[in-house]
Amino acid sequence: MHSIRTKIILLTVITIVITMAAATVLSVYTIRNLGNDSSEQILSLLCQNGEKNLNAYFDSVSQSAKTVSSYANDDLKHTDLEQLGEHLTRVEALFEKTASNTNGILTYYYRIDPSVSDVDKGFWYVKSGNREFKSHEVTDINKYDTTDQDKLVWFSVPKTTGRSIWLPPYFTENLGAYVYSYNVPIYKGKTFIGVIGIEIDYYTIAEVVNNISLYDNGYAFINDEKGNIIYHPHMKISELTSGKKIMVPEGLISSSSIVSYTYEGVKKQAVWSELNNGMRLNISVPVSEISKDWRNLIMEIVLILGVLLIVFVLVTWRLSKRITNPLRKLTEGALQVDAGNYDVNLDYKGQDEVGILTNTFNLLINHMKAYINDLNNLVYSDALTAVRNKGAFDVYMRELQNRIDNKDENLRFAIGIFDCDNLKKINDEYGHQNGNNYLKAASALICTVFHYSPVFRVGGDEFAVILFEHDYKRREELACIFEKKSFEIRDSATEAWEKVSVSLGIADYEPGTDKYVGDVVKRADDLMYQNKNNRKALN
Repeated sequence: MHSIRTKIILLTVITIVITMAAATVLSVYTIRNLGNDSSEQILSLLCQNGEKNLNAYFDSVSQSAKTVSSYANDDLKHTDLEQLGEHLTRVEALFEKTASNTNGILTYYYRIDPSVSDVDKGFWYVKSGNREFKSHEVTDINKYDTTDQDKLVWFSVPKTTGRSIWLPPYFTENLGAYVYSYNVPIYKGKTFIGVIGIEIDYYTIAEVVNNISLYDNGYAFINDEKGNIIYHPHMKISELTSGKKIMVPEGLISSSSIVSYTYEGVKKQAVWSELNNGMRLNISVPVSEISKDWRNLIMEIVLILGVLLIVFVLVTWRLSKRITNPLRKLTEGALQVDAGNYDVNLDYKGQDEVGILTNTFNLLINHMKAYINDLNNLVYSDALTAVRNKGAFDVYMRELQNRIDNKDENLRFAIGIFDCDNLKKINDEYGHQNGNNYLKAASALICTVFHYSPVFRVGGDEFAVILFEHDYKRREELACIFEKKSFEIRDSATEAWEKVSVSLGIADYEPGTDKYVGDVVKRADDLMYQNKNNRKALN
């Protein structure tokens, strides 16, 4: 007959064994899932961060080219083909400013189709050793026959397709370098005029991709939409640019953003994101490295359980709490970002996977905020005068119209319309550069007088201002100050383009009478023309 002591010991041993087995199974299941989920989140956020960085860079380059091409297309509407030289001079001036304010540009160019003009060939600027752009002789397109057209892809592809395009990396003989390029075809009506393009160094993108890594053997690489590898840190550039297509592993061609595949006998996990230029960013990590941490942890837990179950339970509880709290904060932060709140900053500084994930999340939010600010500046700022543009004016008009439609009883505002006198004369007699100086001086005068009001450039020589609060109460006084300062500037200026003369009309919003904000704009415009005619009569 067994003693109570024996039964207690046996029961305790059985309880410990069962508890150890259950705890081991539960720990294996929980930690494995947490490890896999954490690794997937890290891979996904790292890929998203890399995608944001690359897209921001590609978008800044393409936006620069689009800005210049949009100006070129508009300028061609008012330019005869016999005056291409003057057209090129204007475009060149804008391109210089745009390229100087865009990081990573190696060259920028505007090449005229030889069939349009073999005299005005265009221009090509290359970044020199001192990081300044120097003029370079443009490529002689006529010397290449049909068998050499692959050396003119930057010209032939946009000409053939008729659309803007990012080209895969190619070797340019004139520079002796591999480059990516973004090219935009230019038309006058339906006539193809030439190509505006920007080239960036192949190694610039390679450097960004090389900075994306995870664990010991994780890496990132880029392929095109057909699966051809464009850049891979473990492949020589000569292999990738030799003309022989190197495809991504078959297992990576999937519609799922998280992929498991085997390459050269190694099981791997990867995530991918499609970039704005049609390429795909991939991040790949061996599965053994992903699972290494949680497998080692399970072994330690089993050993600890064999020695002291109570200590193991306490350590597991504390460890789980340490892991899950930062993940919970990450989840809450992600929900806030999804709701549009980007002012999220997580303070977890651990040196583990969760710490990496938290740091990556913070970097991602900062990049998103900077990217959104850059986009807003590009969309709503006038490139010449730095005041708000027509798009921003339309946004204000819609907001005012909504307040009118909602019968906002507190709504009080006035609109001022300005028109620069004699701009055409300045452009014709002294050149468009001095015409631009004239516009800048006019803009500065308006901003100085109407200091507390938003100022917009709504046309070539037309500005607008919306007066609220402080400026609205002093609108008549400000109109007089504006006229006085205009006279002082004209009286003290020595050059014609410095003698700023601006016609002004200010109209008040009349509640109950004005159903549309456009009615106020129309009255202000009429008053401006009345002011212009009165001044002409006096002169």
